[in-house]
Amino acid sequence: MQTIEEALNRLERSKFRSSFHLKEKDREYIDRVGMETIERHCRDFVRQKLSAAHPENDGKQTPMKGHPVFIAQHATACCCRGCLQKWYRVPQGTELNEVQQEKIVHLLMAWIERERKRG
Repeated sequence: MQTIEEALNRLERSKFRSSFHLKEKDREYIDRVGMETIERHCRDFVRQKLSAAHPENDGKQTPMKGHPVFIAQHATACCCRGCLQKWYRVPQGTELNEVQQEKIVHLLMAWIERERKRG
């Protein structure tokens, strides 16, 4: 099992995944609502849009913009079950358990934190 740091470094080597970055409006939103709220949003989005064995609109459920977590999901390949399987070997067709959901949330938050420092 890879660490968050190893996953982030691997993602940086992907031309597509490394093309995602927080924009100034994303940073301003994070500053306004705080990281605790962003983490709560991460948990909600993962639970509501990724955790089901067969998520509705899988592969199209995560917008490409509009919220910092959406950007993080694409940057970390946590945007759909297909990407989770390809990048992290999380099998499709099975519900994500709480441990898996937490790992995804931690990865998303680590990416957001790394992006904020780059600002």
